[in-house]
Amino acid sequence: MENIRQEPIRIAQVIGKWVGGGVEAVVMNYYRHIDKSKIQFDFICDEDSTNIPYKEIEKLGGKVILIPPYQKLFRYHRELKRVLKEGNYKIVHSHINTLSVFSLFAAKCAKVPVRIAHSHSTTNKKEKKKNLMKQVLKPFSKLFATDYMCCSELAGRWLFGDKLYDEGKIYLLNNAIDLQKFEYNEKIREEVRKELNIDEETFVMGHIGRFVEQKNHSFLIDIFYELQKEKQNAVLMLVGQGPLQEECKAKVEQQGLKHNVLFLGQRNDAARLYQAIDVFVLPSLYEGLPVVGVEAQAAGLLCVFSDDMTKETKVLESTIFNTLNQSASEWAKTILTESKEYVRGKTSDEMKKKNFDIDTEACRLEKLYYDLLKR
Repeated sequence: MENIRQEPIRIAQVIGKWVGGGVEAVVMNYYRHIDKSKIQFDFICDEDSTNIPYKEIEKLGGKVILIPPYQKLFRYHRELKRVLKEGNYKIVHSHINTLSVFSLFAAKCAKVPVRIAHSHSTTNKKEKKKNLMKQVLKPFSKLFATDYMCCSELAGRWLFGDKLYDEGKIYLLNNAIDLQKFEYNEKIREEVRKELNIDEETFVMGHIGRFVEQKNHSFLIDIFYELQKEKQNAVLMLVGQGPLQEECKAKVEQQGLKHNVLFLGQRNDAARLYQAIDVFVLPSLYEGLPVVGVEAQAAGLLCVFSDDMTKETKVLESTIFNTLNQSASEWAKTILTESKEYVRGKTSDEMKKKNFDIDTEACRLEKLYYDLLKR
C-alpha cells in the first residue's frame, strides 16, 4: 500500500502591520530556508499593511490573511479568532512584542495548543508615548503564551524577565541570514557604484532602516554633516521609507547636503547595496538584534552601532559600539579613524560560528516546532 503523503504543518505567523521592516525580513528568511514539505507559514497581517510580497509567499506555498489592526480591538479579536479556528492551526507564532497579549488571547480562545510570544525589540526612554504603552502591556505579554522566544538576550530579558531567561525557558532564535548572498563581491561593488554614479574614490556611509524615531536618522545626518567637513568626497546612502522621511529630507536640505545624500527609498536588493558602502552606521535608540546589522557584517563592512542595542549584534571583532552620549563630531571622528586601517574581506566562517547561518538555524526552528507539537 502506498504511503499517504503527509500535509505540512501550517503555522500562523502573526506579523501585525507589514511595512517591510526587520521583523518581516527575519520571518521571510526562515520561511525561504525551512523544509516547506514539512512546515508551511501562513502570514496574518493588518489590513493596512504595505509591501507584502504576496507573489513570493504564494509561490512558496503560504497564504496571506488580512485582518483589522489591533487598534480596532473587538473586530481584531473576532476576526483573528475566526481565522485561527477555521485554519485549525496548532501553532501560533506572534511577532508583535508587547502586543502579543491581544493575538495570543485570541489564539487561546480559538483553543490553539502552542502559542509562541516572540520578543524582537526593547524600548528607549526617549520614545515617551510608545514607551508608556509598552510598559503597560509588558506584564501581560506572557499571559496567554505557552512558549517564549527572543532574538537576543537583551530582548528576551526585557519582555519576559530575568527569571524566565535564567531558567532557560526562553528560546533564543538568531536573526540568521543567507551568508552567501551577502558575501563581499568586488564586481558587484563596481556595478552598483556605477548605477548610482558613485566613483571609487567616494567614501560611502550607509544606513538601511525605516524612517522612524527608533532609528535616529536625525543624529545620523548630524554625524554625516561632521564627517563631510573632513572628507568632502563623501556620500550618505539612506535606504528605507517611513513617516519621518520628509522631515529628514528637509534637514538634509537645510544643512546644504542635498547633493551628498541619496534617499533610495524601499529596496529589495539590499544584498547588492551593501557592496557599494564603505561604513555602515546604525545609531538606533534601541534594538533587539537588528537584521541589517547582521547583514552588513556578513558583507564584510566596518560597522559602527550605538551601544543601546544588544551586545550579540557584534558578530565581528571589527564592529564598534559607540555611545549616544558622544557628539556627532566624535562619531564622525571614530568612523574616519577606523576606516583608514580597515580591510574588507570574507566573513562567513566567523558568522557561522556565531550561529547566523540561516540553513542551520532553519533546521533548528523546524525541530523546535515539531518538539512543541509532541509535548
